[in-house]
Amino acid sequence: QVQLVESGGGLVRAGGSLRLSCAASGSVSSINAMGWYRQAPGKQRELVAMIRSGESTNYADSVKGRFTISRDVTKNTVYLQMNSLKTEDTAVYYCKARILPAGPYTSFDNYWGQGTQVTVSS
Repeated sequence: QVQLVESGGGLVRAGGSLRLSCAASGSVSSINAMGWYRQAPGKQRELVAMIRSGESTNYADSVKGRFTISRDVTKNTVYLQMNSLKTEDTAVYYCKARILPAGPYTSFDNYWGQGTQVTVSS
């Protein structure tokens, strides 16, 4: 079984910083992409940032220059450093990873974490 476990959410004032972590555990053979999505109340889930094999990254325009995604391949963990937070960053943040499970599997599949709440107050 593959699981994604997120941590690091919380309440912060506007202008502050938070760091989210997401670790993939279980029977993981390979990961070719990890990233973060968010969903605010009444809105659709949107991509925040993604990092792929080869370390290429992409960001939503709304977070460019403020958020940084990185990963530790030895720990199957992805991080999201969020600086200069704004009230509009308030949302549930979800980790997503494209994983090839260990065992008799030949294709990658998408896995999601349970979500972590980020609340930015004015």
